[in-house]
Amino acid sequence: MSGPTLSSRSSLAARLDALPFTRSHLRVLTGSGVGWALDAMDVGLISFIIAVLAQQWSLSPAETGWIASVGFIGMAIGAGVGGLLADRLGRRQVFAITLLVYGVATGASALVGGVAMLLVLRFFVGLGLGAELPVASTYVSEFAPAAIRGRLIVILEAFWAVGWTAAALIGYFVIPASEDGWRWAFALGAIPAAYALVVRWGLPESPRWLASRGRIGQADRIVSSLETDAALQRTQTIRKAPAVEPLAATASARMRTLWSPEFRLRTLSVWTVWFCVNFAYYGAFIWIPSILFAAGYDLVKSFGFTLLITLAQLPGYAVAAWLIEAWGRRITLSVFLAGSAVSAVLFGVADSQVAIIASGMALSFFNLGAWGALYAVTPEIYPTSLRATGAGWAAAVGRIASIVAPLVVPVLLARGGAPLAFVIFSAFFVVATVAAWGLVDRRGKSLDDR
Repeated sequence: MSGPTLSSRSSLAARLDALPFTRSHLRVLTGSGVGWALDAMDVGLISFIIAVLAQQWSLSPAETGWIASVGFIGMAIGAGVGGLLADRLGRRQVFAITLLVYGVATGASALVGGVAMLLVLRFFVGLGLGAELPVASTYVSEFAPAAIRGRLIVILEAFWAVGWTAAALIGYFVIPASEDGWRWAFALGAIPAAYALVVRWGLPESPRWLASRGRIGQADRIVSSLETDAALQRTQTIRKAPAVEPLAATASARMRTLWSPEFRLRTLSVWTVWFCVNFAYYGAFIWIPSILFAAGYDLVKSFGFTLLITLAQLPGYAVAAWLIEAWGRRITLSVFLAGSAVSAVLFGVADSQVAIIASGMALSFFNLGAWGALYAVTPEIYPTSLRATGAGWAAAVGRIASIVAPLVVPVLLARGGAPLAFVIFSAFFVVATVAAWGLVDRRGKSLDDR
């Protein structure tokens, strides 16, 4: 690669970091966020649908566990493959494809008549979901100015609460309304298939990715449009930056680089955090409606409790979005993980409606704030040439835990009830809290564009 091209790449990165927050940034954030919310709506809906199908189809605990877990098998594969594809084909392209895949599969799920076909479709839903989430966070992080990058990613992750709240509302109002309410819920989950067209044609490609592939002219036009939106002159924003060579140009090279001496500790740490948080989150939240139903609350009341618990996610994200730039990535992530550990224990031993709702809301507040911080820090710890690969494989390792958790929970509940299950979840949060300190903190710093 020639010297002028390297200089242009450095200038593009500096110009992106120097921008204020503009309407174009808002369009990228909300465009990605809507996709993120639709993801959450799908993941949330299945927890309500499982509780209903267990009654209607007389499913065993093993069958309901597999309905949850097979989607996570797809997510594990999708996250790893999606990250590799996004580093090769582009962030926007893969983002749109993933929305299309899981939207079509979710809509088709409304027509199933038995467990076997539902499992097949849930696998394809998982493929799309698994690939979309790390790609979207990488995409937004590469547009965001350095001073507010972490905050924007937490706000992106906050769209998860919007989608999960939508799922809780559908679960409360639509699913119990008729015997086919769960089918209507799946039909609503087909919306991402149409939204994929908006992503593909309405959002720009990441200029950092374009520049890393040598497409400087296209990248320059996108950055110039951002500067025009901010009413800035290019001469005001260009700063001298050292020329950089990409660290990895092929999929195999990217995978090797993740475990090179420079990145080994951060890769091990981020994989550990992702694994532990996924196990505890999906073990708890996928099963909360069913746990409450088993405790003697009817479906409508257990769904209502879940709705109240879900609403606490939004303030969790809001606090995390502020702290991540005030305190930094690692300490914010650690504090929210520690709060999740305490809240999980309290929820496990709660024995009244007030205690269930209060401890559940605390778990929701801390756990989803931790998710926001985790999605913010993950893309930042890797350079542009392997950023989506690194984020995707961290998510893929996490999805392994989300496969295991729904299968393990029925066993834990049978042996020790909710107290045992939530003590186990708390232990996973504690391990994640410790592992978070192996991550690098790039608060206020430019992304690594190698």
